[in-house]
Amino acid sequence: MRQACVIKIHGLAYRPKFLQSYREAHGTVDLALIREQWDQLVRVAASLRHRTAPAHIILTRLASSAPSDRLAKALTALGQALKSLYLLRYIQDEPLRAQMQLQLNRGERRHQLARRLFFANQGAFQTGDYEEMMNKATSLSLLSNAVVVWNTVQMSHTLAQLRANGATIADEDLARVSPLAFAHVIPNGTYFVRQGQAELGGDLRASSHRRPGEL
Repeated sequence: MRQACVIKIHGLAYRPKFLQSYREAHGTVDLALIREQWDQLVRVAASLRHRTAPAHIILTRLASSAPSDRLAKALTALGQALKSLYLLRYIQDEPLRAQMQLQLNRGERRHQLARRLFFANQGAFQTGDYEEMMNKATSLSLLSNAVVVWNTVQMSHTLAQLRANGATIADEDLARVSPLAFAHVIPNGTYFVRQGQAELGGDLRASSHRRPGEL
């Protein structure tokens, strides 16, 4: 976590023996407010979990709430508590740091694959229409999944061949192999030029019988 040094850590409860630690913390989490709004917090979580209310509707409502909104304040306090606990655990737990770094690497690899496929308009949506953006995002997700499936099938076939030929491949090594490779993906397609074609100005009607992507 490169930004760990700038993340604010909040204390959960005041303890005199930890006075110096609380002086260095950015305040104390309002646990009383979290208890007061707990039922409302559970309702919000249930709505998101069961998709009875869209997430963007809830976020819009919270973003437009008054500064005195108790629920919004309780969500902020809960977020401060969870983030502080996680950050302290992250600093102390080395296996957790290694696991999170592995997940971050996988996530970044997934984004690199998407950027490889979504090369048009420099990978940016050129429209503000929500439905059109969702269509493009869904298509990109489908295409990315297709690449992952193809890689998985090919890797499984290669692995089976290697083992059949007597190669020793440990399962621990396979755990580090990712199907998110994309160096072999040609996003612009492959074009074949027929040898011996007629010079320019010949029979142009023949072009209608060529295969897609073929010059």
